[in-house]
Amino acid sequence: MKDLLLITPPFTQLNTPYPATAYIKGFLNTKNISSYQIDLGIEVILELFSKEGIQKIFAKSIDLKNTSENSQRIFALRDEYIKTIDQVILFLQNRNPTLARQICSMNFLPEASRFNQLDDMEFAFGNMGLQDKAKHLATLYLEDLSDYIVEHVDSDFGFSRYAERLGKSANSFDELYAKLNSDQTFIDDITLKILHEKLELVQPKLVCFSVPFPGNLYSAFRSAKFIKENYPQIKIAMGGGFPNTELREVKDKRVFEFFDFITLDDGEVPLELIYENITSSVAVPVEAKRTFLLENDEVIYKNNSPKHDYKQAQVGTPDYTDLKLDQYISVIEIANPMHSLWSDGRWNKLTMAHGCYWGKCTFCDISLDYIKIYEPISAKILVDRMEELIATTGETGFHFVDEAAPPALMREVALEILRRNLVVTWWTNIRFEKSFTKDLCFLLKLSGCVAVSGGLEVASDRLLKLIDKGISVEQVAQVTRNFTEAGVMIHAYLMYGYPTQTIQETVDSLEMVRQLFEMGILQSAFWHQFAMTAHSPVGLNPEEFGVTPLKQEILFANNDIDFTDRTGIDHSKFSFGLKKSLFNYMHGINFELPLQNWFDFKIPKTTIHPDYIHDSLLEEENFTFKPNSKIVFLEKNVIAENYIKTKKQNSWPYTRITFHLKTNIVSLDFEQEKGEWLTKILQENTFENPKRITLQQLKTDFENDFEDFELFWFSKPMQQLKENGVILSL
Repeated sequence: MKDLLLITPPFTQLNTPYPATAYIKGFLNTKNISSYQIDLGIEVILELFSKEGIQKIFAKSIDLKNTSENSQRIFALRDEYIKTIDQVILFLQNRNPTLARQICSMNFLPEASRFNQLDDMEFAFGNMGLQDKAKHLATLYLEDLSDYIVEHVDSDFGFSRYAERLGKSANSFDELYAKLNSDQTFIDDITLKILHEKLELVQPKLVCFSVPFPGNLYSAFRSAKFIKENYPQIKIAMGGGFPNTELREVKDKRVFEFFDFITLDDGEVPLELIYENITSSVAVPVEAKRTFLLENDEVIYKNNSPKHDYKQAQVGTPDYTDLKLDQYISVIEIANPMHSLWSDGRWNKLTMAHGCYWGKCTFCDISLDYIKIYEPISAKILVDRMEELIATTGETGFHFVDEAAPPALMREVALEILRRNLVVTWWTNIRFEKSFTKDLCFLLKLSGCVAVSGGLEVASDRLLKLIDKGISVEQVAQVTRNFTEAGVMIHAYLMYGYPTQTIQETVDSLEMVRQLFEMGILQSAFWHQFAMTAHSPVGLNPEEFGVTPLKQEILFANNDIDFTDRTGIDHSKFSFGLKKSLFNYMHGINFELPLQNWFDFKIPKTTIHPDYIHDSLLEEENFTFKPNSKIVFLEKNVIAENYIKTKKQNSWPYTRITFHLKTNIVSLDFEQEKGEWLTKILQENTFENPKRITLQQLKTDFENDFEDFELFWFSKPMQQLKENGVILSL
């Protein structure tokens, strides 16, 4: 028996749990409040995509004559699907790796329409990428089954969402309410059977649903309805990303037929107060924090508690106990290494900083606390939490789920990882700002950073200024070059249809993206059409951005706002061409095709010079003296030897310093006294030393004994050390 049951309703990711319940469980541990958590999504998926589940799917009668050719083929091959499904799932759980050879034989899995779009496998995975190649084929196999389920079993099904349309911009609760009062679906039956088993096991006083996305909303309500009907003594709360952004103005009383409480923003204090209320048997909370509830048959928003939110250092380490970490499914939807990070592999989720340190982008919900309140965590606490998670989960992969990770904190985290000799793999979201120098990118890579994602949005300097992004396309090119040269992959979020954007700017933005991929400094990207949200500067002040909102009465959800743009352009017509061209660029092909080829309507020629991105990368900063930059010496494996160099009748005392790097050896000769000085500096200022010397301090120390530090600092031997990552300026 536990006090709280924390639930992530279907569906989010297949490969790793959404972290919200783990965050809350970690906090509850600090308060000695017992809890149990489940990811209903993965448990439903595992039951659905099993031999028994697939048999039930094919047992449903269909009108073969009037169904699609693709469904006819899948139905005809049903015995092959039933035979192979359990082994394929085990393989995708990394529990049956030898099956990869059978899958890659191309004569093991039944193939339907998804295999028609099969990539060039040798180009995508090479001759040795057997496991990844098999994952990609197995993913297509599952997507074929998903297509069949959508056509014949449940039209709302999706691997990472369920009945998403019911949650998107649902200003009225009517449609969702009607769906909840209609018959249960095939997916509902599985979901509620598992929920019933968990309720009997846990016997909670309070069930908390974390609803991050519109695609989780319907299942949360359906599950809450089941609890209300069968366990009326249990109280039910909802929090998470969806209510935080969409339900801030909820007024419909019918919502509270399903939920007793809806909390907003950081959930720790609101949930703690709800728990205290339930355990004290008070009918209505006297005090609450950012909580909607029904009082005297009216929806009220109660925020009268004087209790402050907890600092990030106080909320504890996320706790993944109870989740079936070894049963998540790694899939590869498209043959792109960066793109696969979202769906392949188990990642422990952490946050470097609450909120966004920039907090200005006009399309973003910067008025809401989850972005507006910026609070970083110290590097030491973060790496402590990393070590704790490694010990409890056995996983050394980390995804920092920040709005935008602060560069200075990333630097300190990287150095702390190196000091502790940890072997970890991590990635995060960033802003493409100039702080990401070559040296910083190299340091991040050494600490285990394999990838970053960031918003380029509209690749147009005029629109980037309007967005208040604080970057330029040229700056993005330089930062992506720095990461790429360090061996860190980059994904860019791209936007089209921003207010006042012209057709010419859309075409020019595509050309910028084409050049970034052609130069090899961008590995992955995704286009999405601009959506005006209620809590963004555009949504709050639409007239300033040339748009007119289409007003509707808000009784339920309020986030995405329909609007008209004064340009009158139908931006949606660009969607297919932008995505098709990007698909090609991500596979490294068809850069030479005119942009017109991607569209079935006339577009203007680009005004961007064909070498714009190339020319943006010509500027180098190798010989810039920055006195305040902190100097880090990364190598400890250094051997210094004095010797006499003789040439004709003259001889000079020299010091040869040899650096044993991971993949090569660098030996350099210095005049003996300068060599001894450098050796001393290297010993005193390793990366393990938390106090870092500045370039100005280094210059002062040098000039106590020698002259012209700049001549020494920019000499060929010192440049070699910088190029090999022995000396970093941060």
